[in-house]
Amino acid sequence: MSRAGAPAWPGLLSRMTRRRQVSEEEQALWRSFARSIKPLRRLRDTAPERTADAAAAAERKSPAPVGTPGALSRAKASAEILRPKSPPLAPLDRRLKQRVARGRAPIDARIDLHGYTQRQAHAALLSFLQRAQRDGARLALVVTGKGTARGDEHVAARGVLKRQVPVWLALPEFRAFVVGFEAAHVGHGGEGALYVRLRRAR
Repeated sequence: MSRAGAPAWPGLLSRMTRRRQVSEEEQALWRSFARSIKPLRRLRDTAPERTADAAAAAERKSPAPVGTPGALSRAKASAEILRPKSPPLAPLDRRLKQRVARGRAPIDARIDLHGYTQRQAHAALLSFLQRAQRDGARLALVVTGKGTARGDEHVAARGVLKRQVPVWLALPEFRAFVVGFEAAHVGHGGEGALYVRLRRAR
């Protein structure tokens, strides 16, 4: 209470809300303190490097978008790893070949590709091997023809099949049925025929 009996808090509140002025001595002290401070790191210079490092790390960790060359190559590599590999072709045992040539081991199935085009022969051979395996055949005879003569279109076609059939038998689509193959004995066609050993059906 003031001497006049009126409350003193309005004047006190007015003095408290008035902004305090900084003295010259305080300003000099602040400038001296500010000059003594050293920055910990030059953020402006190091920030781009850290940003580039973070971007590179993120690119290494994150998978490439689907459809990019990187994603396609990795998908192909994964498919190659997961794809079951076919066992190597195994030539016919020498004793088995001798027994077949002498008629002591049976030939369970036969196909003659004379007169077929390449496309027809490929389809017919694949179908034949599938059917022979399903029937439990163990050894098949595939006749291609020698195709050594000239001037005959049919003979020339058989010459192509003589070269192509061994290539086909080594392809993955045939390997599910074929264990191995050898040129047949002369009594079964010689160079114009093949003994084909069939894989057991699973």
